[in-house]
Amino acid sequence: MKQFILFAFIFVLVSCKEATKTEKTVIIEKSTEITIEEINYDGLELLLNKQDDKTYVINFWATWCKPCVEELPSFQQLYENYKDKNVEVILVSLDFKNQLETRLIPFIKEHNLKPTVVLMVDPDQNTWIPKVNTEWSGAVPATIIYNKNKRAFFEQSFTYKKLETELNNIFKTN
Repeated sequence: MKQFILFAFIFVLVSCKEATKTEKTVIIEKSTEITIEEINYDGLELLLNKQDDKTYVINFWATWCKPCVEELPSFQQLYENYKDKNVEVILVSLDFKNQLETRLIPFIKEHNLKPTVVLMVDPDQNTWIPKVNTEWSGAVPATIIYNKNKRAFFEQSFTYKKLETELNNIFKTN
């Protein structure tokens, strides 16, 4: 009986330990590997406050948001045109965590998205949205463009031309 109780205790301990590991999800299908990092506000805060020599373009979007999907080619083009110019494009998905494998990853594959995609899994939007920007209503799409000298927030959709113009406005401060 003592062995059974010990076995049950170890099983529960190992099971609980495994359940807390949600840092990254890796899906391998047809020799294509896609890694989506799941972040809470603490992880997002790190992305929003880097003080290195890069300029960051961080877009909040979701696969269920039509204006978000319509503007994604602009972010893809910006990534392609500026990836060698010290610009990092990060797409923060606000999709539901339980749709990671059924919706988000297939969407990324279908649209061949090359910028980094992270999945926001912090359920307390009322706390973290005003920390991202006090003017943000929580609507998507929303974008932050920043470097160590300047920061701009936009709660709107972008065309490529407008996105590049705003990026260049941030560059002018360097």
